[in-house]
Amino acid sequence: MATPDDSAPVRFDTKIAVLLRDDLETWQRLNVTAFLVSGLGQAAPEVIGEPYEDADGTEYRPMFRQPVLVFEGAKETLTTAHGRALSRGLSLAVFTSDLFSTGNDRDNRAAVRAVHRDHLDLVGIAVYGPRNAVDKVLKGARMHP
Repeated sequence: MATPDDSAPVRFDTKIAVLLRDDLETWQRLNVTAFLVSGLGQAAPEVIGEPYEDADGTEYRPMFRQPVLVFEGAKETLTTAHGRALSRGLSLAVFTSDLFSTGNDRDNRAAVRAVHRDHLDLVGIAVYGPRNAVDKVLKGARMHP
């Protein structure tokens, strides 16, 4: 018999969200999402759950402890959301259009470093923080289809 703690719905006071530009190709959406969420676990280790283990005792890597919600919006929506996330001091990862032409982390970082914050050609952001703050950052975006 399950204990009350085992059957109660899990509620999170935080949110992990990815916002993608709505004009990306399918492969780009997947690639950008994977890169963006990889940046959150290091900056906010509390988002990572416990390791997994199957019935045979095989161990697997831990993953996020909560869902990742994926949104989309126009270029202007990303620019606005980026500014809102920065003004609220939320944990943020960015992916710019320049990163599609690089092939490694060193060149990715150099490409972002070469552009002033207000001129980044954002194609995706990932944000983590208190649920209400993330909701405000994403205002105007829609859930990814």
